[in-house]
Amino acid sequence: MLQNSNLSQMKIAVVDDHDLIREGLNAILKSHGVTQVNKYATAMELVESLDAGERFDFYIVDLELPGIDGFVLMEMIRARCKEAKVIVSTVHDEIWTLRKLLARDVDGIIYKSGDGNDIVEAINAIMEGNKYYSEAALRSLEYASDNTQHPSERELEVLYQIAKGKTSREIAAAMFVSENTIEAHRKSLFAKVGAVNVADLIVKSIEKGYLKSGVKP
Repeated sequence: MLQNSNLSQMKIAVVDDHDLIREGLNAILKSHGVTQVNKYATAMELVESLDAGERFDFYIVDLELPGIDGFVLMEMIRARCKEAKVIVSTVHDEIWTLRKLLARDVDGIIYKSGDGNDIVEAINAIMEGNKYYSEAALRSLEYASDNTQHPSERELEVLYQIAKGKTSREIAAAMFVSENTIEAHRKSLFAKVGAVNVADLIVKSIEKGYLKSGVKP
């Protein structure tokens, strides 16, 4: 249930380099009683504000930001405010992204494509001492948190390059490793994904959430 009376006491920072997202979140929050929303287009704008003494009850952070990405920004926020509550607002539902977020003990995960009220539900849940992951994020997290042996981040880098049609030699040159190393990563990917050829690897990787359908990695 949305608790507007509690939200009216909250001071919230929104960090996103897209005007429409910042304004959209601002509008949703204010429609539910929030009166103090500070909007930032870059990570450094927020960091400078924190260094000047500003503090917030919640930090709503995008992962793709100019200059400093959302992962680094989370560390910078927590270095300045140990008890900071961070909610990630993202378009990325790939397993490797979710695993990195879980490893950083993020307080909430919502998708920009989801219900606008997710952000309000997230804040209320966190105020009650819980973590909040939107329904779509929870479905993705079933893959991220099970006992399946998922590809490593390095293997996922190779997977992305394979999906772009790159050869092992081209990938090796781009990643500054030997061609044999790339072949080892390819072999591991085929085994972990359960694929029999490159086309099967890409299809199954999309099904498992390692690649996004219709989007170049």
